Amino acid sequence: MKGIVLTAMASGHADMNGVSSIEDTGRVRRIMVLALLLPLFGQVMHYMKDLPPLWALSKAFPVLSLPLALPVLLSRRPPFLLQWLGVFIWLVLAPSFIAIFTFDQTFFLGLTAQVKILPMLYAFSFLGLLLVLRPSMDEIRTAFLIWAIVTFGVLLALWAFAPQSWYTTGYEFGDAPLLSADDRGNRIRMPMYFGVIAILTAFRSQLMRPQLSTAVVLVLALAVLVGVVKTRATVLATAATLLTVALIAASPRTRIAAFCLAGIGAILVLQIPYVSSAFDTSSASGFDLRWTTVVKAMTFLGDSPLRWFFGVGTITPLDSAGLSRYFNHFFFLADISWLGIIFEYGVLGAMMMVSLLVTTLWLAVRVRRELDSPFLAGLQDYVLFTLIISPLYATMTLQPGEIAVIMATFSYCWLSLRQRGATEEQVP
Repeated sequence: MKGIVLTAMASGHADMNGVSSIEDTGRVRRIMVLALLLPLFGQVMHYMKDLPPLWALSKAFPVLSLPLALPVLLSRRPPFLLQWLGVFIWLVLAPSFIAIFTFDQTFFLGLTAQVKILPMLYAFSFLGLLLVLRPSMDEIRTAFLIWAIVTFGVLLALWAFAPQSWYTTGYEFGDAPLLSADDRGNRIRMPMYFGVIAILTAFRSQLMRPQLSTAVVLVLALAVLVGVVKTRATVLATAATLLTVALIAASPRTRIAAFCLAGIGAILVLQIPYVSSAFDTSSASGFDLRWTTVVKAMTFLGDSPLRWFFGVGTITPLDSAGLSRYFNHFFFLADISWLGIIFEYGVLGAMMMVSLLVTTLWLAVRVRRELDSPFLAGLQDYVLFTLIISPLYATMTLQPGEIAVIMATFSYCWLSLRQRGATEEQVP
């Protein structure tokens, strides 16, 4: 009898080991799939023309990943599904129709101009991927962390080993080579989606559970952002976001210290010439070109309420001259951010984009009441970062996939909490 019991115990122990091994394999597989696809969903390579195959794949991925949206239609209705779908349809169709009369182009040519907002569909396809994989929040966080490490690792490797000949010194206005040398010195325009989320997550972790190791990592990451990437808008928005989070999220005991430290850091950053040049209105800073764009855009909108409310539409990228044909100078709507959005989509379109950011923030706050972590807080803070940077950089038209991925992540959390609540209610 004793031998039978021992044999049964050994068999049970072996079965448990087998189950654990299967679970570990499933965890690794889910993390690998997420890590493989996240840079495409996050539009990391969307403007990397230095890497043509990856650039082309990133442009095509909103369509290629669309079948992943099918599980979303079969699940319980995710929050704000109709809002995202309605805003997307309006932003695609309305400017294309309006441009028929403004720029004398066909409706179908106008549709080609909306390629830039196709990543809004990631709110559905990335959520579909999560519903298929069913990863834990720890697995999602690990996938994001992997790409944050890759981001900073590649930045440091390029900074340390890239020869000077790799840095572009002369490039056309509007181009953004990965490696360039200008009045800011050598700089690397690395997409910082995962990097900034990692910084915000580390800051939240430090506020929740102060640790020396987290503080050191946070300082080093900020140093790389300021000293290697050298993108004014990103640096300023990151500093402002950390200040805001320190003010509203720190505990009463640490709020003053956190806010003072973040404030001192922000003041020090503003002493850096290339950062403070963001407020320079001289021609050397390019302000005169932006101001000319502002004036001409407002003149083109004129005193017509319809133009201001609905916009004047989007000109097709297949027109080699683009908007410069109408304005006789370099004319980049991205340089004038919200006014550029109003120019294309009107005040109505701009309000729709703001509504997506606000509802994503609202859902984040709601989810974090039941399921909180530094990572989820970091994702929420990235939405705040997007709002803060929006006067300088139009994320919602240039990289809408960033917010779509965050919205999908919080929708997945919301659906998981809802399903868990329904299961608990069924338990007698």
